[in-house]
Amino acid sequence: MPKKLSINQKNVMELLSARDSDFLIPDYQRPYAWEELECSALWDDIYTFALPDSDYTSFDENDEYFLGPIVVFKNHNSKLEIIDGQQRLTTLLLLLRAFYEAFGNSMRDENSQDTKREIAKCIWKTDPFGKPVTPLTLKIDSEVATDNDKKEFTQILQTGQAPDDFRSRYAVNYRFFQSKIHDFITKTPSYFSYLPIRILCNCILLPIEAESQDTALRIFSTLNDRGKPLSDSDIFKAQFYKAAAKHNMKDYFISQWKELENICEKIFLPQTGVPTDEIFTRYMYYERAKTGNRKSTTEALRKFYEAGNYKLLTENYELIFSNLLTLANFWLNVSIRNTDVFSKRILQRLIVLSYAPNSMWTYITSVYFMQNKREDGTLDEENFYNFLNKITAFIWAYTIVKPGIGSLRTPLFDEMVNIVQEKDTSFRDYRFDSTELSRLLHSFSFNGNRPITKSMLVWWAFSNPEQKILPPRTRLEIEHIYAKNRFPVPQNIEALGNKSVLEKDINIRASDYRFTDKAKYYLGLVPGKKGTQIYELADMAKTKHDFDEHDIQERTAAILNAFMDFVADNNLLR
Repeated sequence: MPKKLSINQKNVMELLSARDSDFLIPDYQRPYAWEELECSALWDDIYTFALPDSDYTSFDENDEYFLGPIVVFKNHNSKLEIIDGQQRLTTLLLLLRAFYEAFGNSMRDENSQDTKREIAKCIWKTDPFGKPVTPLTLKIDSEVATDNDKKEFTQILQTGQAPDDFRSRYAVNYRFFQSKIHDFITKTPSYFSYLPIRILCNCILLPIEAESQDTALRIFSTLNDRGKPLSDSDIFKAQFYKAAAKHNMKDYFISQWKELENICEKIFLPQTGVPTDEIFTRYMYYERAKTGNRKSTTEALRKFYEAGNYKLLTENYELIFSNLLTLANFWLNVSIRNTDVFSKRILQRLIVLSYAPNSMWTYITSVYFMQNKREDGTLDEENFYNFLNKITAFIWAYTIVKPGIGSLRTPLFDEMVNIVQEKDTSFRDYRFDSTELSRLLHSFSFNGNRPITKSMLVWWAFSNPEQKILPPRTRLEIEHIYAKNRFPVPQNIEALGNKSVLEKDINIRASDYRFTDKAKYYLGLVPGKKGTQIYELADMAKTKHDFDEHDIQERTAAILNAFMDFVADNNLLR
């Protein structure tokens, strides 16, 4: 725990009206993202708290409503730079400004006058007598690099107006609060002054002021934030932005960053973080390999890039950012299966790898692309095809011999370094014993819970030269050709030879039919239904009248023998 850490629970009025409250939303934060759903939840929560059962007399003055933490640090300009709590603090100021505007110039009683003055102290900087210096000197400022709407936020706080041509989320949410306040005043005008004063005095925030940005970020990472979490790439964006500012290239950088974000949002759907984090991750392995690092353990993403005070991102930021965009465009072309960039056989290999048992293939392929790309961003067709075959054969076989992603790191990290050192991709030190691999392959249980099962089936389907490229959004699932619910049930019903990949919607329809009935679905002979684009299944449906235990055994042997040949053809056996 850092030595200097200020934690002091405060109500809204204590926090915002303090003379030294001067908040800054820094450039690395993302734009304001709260929508009506979040604003409605906040309004309902506060309203229910401040006016229990819609009755102002039922309120206990000792009650408190916790709005959440605000994590800040004081920067070199003595501004409180917000690390966590940007979304709720911004929304709270919009709400207070809407209340201030609702009071108008003619106020009914002294309480209303006092409340309006207290709200003013929360929105504007004040002189020693507690009076706003000027409507232009706000308690909060935004430097968010990619927020085109921040001017609307400032104007709303300054003027209290959000005309219809203001389309930002700030304006939409401000008008939402105005509407709620108007309805509130219309229905219960005598209650009006109670709601804002209870927000000011009984709604609680927990400001946590750290001694530095790093400390604030560490604190932030331990909190369960109700708002939009700060990502690694938000921090990296700030470093690029500062470097660009030194060369008077801020506007150019902002447009380029938006392009990078747009590309990544089209490609990546991360379970954690944001899409842009993924391209930084894939690029990290290239820079890591260039240092000759073969260790099987990797640093966390932010830890890697922050080395030397973000030296990698700032010393030659134009080149690094250009590399990130180039790599992102490569993966975009992979994602959309761009036939103008890749041949059919390359796309077939890439589709197979997209069903790899883990994501390690994307890292080594990123390294290969960055090292071997031409000036126009293309790769040599033959060399790239051989590389994709090599890593497919190796990853599939290694997964069977040594299951678990951890063990795969060692050979792949070795090979990444070899790639940047312009050595052939050979996996020379990790080749497989032919007898042992064959034994493990033939005794392996290819059940549906193992990712390698689908991986093998996709590889088999796309090993057929007649197999067409499937549309990018096609979802393949495992199909039992001999239905599991049919009788009698063969002993080897779970064998690889009884399984294929099949489009999800067809798989659902054809799940429990006999083969002769399934064949109609495979071929699209059922009115209003499309047939499968998996060539092998369609061909079987045309040429076979049934699929039985003998077929399962025969097809299992064909798949396994073909895979052994595939590994041998890629010179991975010893």
